[in-house]
Amino acid sequence: MAEQPQPISPVKNLFAGGFGGVCLVFVGHPLDTIKVRLQTQPKPQPGQPPLYSGTFDCFRKTLVGEGVRGLYRGMAAPIIGVTPMFAVCFFGFGLGKRLQQRKPDDILTYPQLFAAGMLSGVFTTAIMAPGERIKCLLQIQAATGETKYSGSLDCAKQLYREAGIRGVYKGTMLTLMRDVPASGMYFMTYEWLKNILTPEGKSVNDLSVARILFAGGMAGIFNWAVAIPPDVLKSRFQTAPPGKYPNGFRDVLRELIREEGVASLYKGFTAVMIRAFPANAACFLGFEIAMKFLNWVAPGL
Repeated sequence: MAEQPQPISPVKNLFAGGFGGVCLVFVGHPLDTIKVRLQTQPKPQPGQPPLYSGTFDCFRKTLVGEGVRGLYRGMAAPIIGVTPMFAVCFFGFGLGKRLQQRKPDDILTYPQLFAAGMLSGVFTTAIMAPGERIKCLLQIQAATGETKYSGSLDCAKQLYREAGIRGVYKGTMLTLMRDVPASGMYFMTYEWLKNILTPEGKSVNDLSVARILFAGGMAGIFNWAVAIPPDVLKSRFQTAPPGKYPNGFRDVLRELIREEGVASLYKGFTAVMIRAFPANAACFLGFEIAMKFLNWVAPGL
């Protein structure tokens, strides 16, 4: 079973989690943009080709039409949110582990690690939901040729002006449906692979960079294998005009399956999986490096 770390320091977790999150966004945002555009592209008219034929076509058209900056549309919202979000995420995971321990040195089972990871998904939703809403709107805006929002702050202001706080938090339930089980899988997979990759007689804290990258990258793959269907529903719901889906995700689900089939729930799958490994490898490596640095410069913090 997993070797448990010392009780987490919220201050260290803030900086280490934030640094890991910045690494994740910088590495993964271009393909996140492609994923959202694929998920939200309009259904083509009869006899007309779709706007994007696939991941690489979307990437090419974005790069040709908007340059490299187009791949980083909407990045300000997740960058602003990553420090508190990843601090809360890793803190939630640590708290979930601690709540299940009778003694500080108890070793948790993998189902218990999964449950702790799910708690982290609950914790992060309050930050993630509005950031995802703003990010998705900005990402599809450039593809449609409209310029309704000048940036993340302007988008947030307009959403609040139009529909209050509910407009900013539209899609919160779908964010929960995505992040709670996916976060459980994310952290459990990372802990499981770290244990498997740790040589006999060695500490899990002494893993090489290559092994941390592999464990983090595979954790991202497993995370998105669980998350992508609710993520498709969330992206479609969060970018829909007001009132289009009065019954929430059930209306989105019915429309997608009726018009495009079950396969539509896996739109953007290729972009997600290409992004998942390097982005999450960078996240966990950034987190581990930052934690080691903080433990070195401030062991008592």
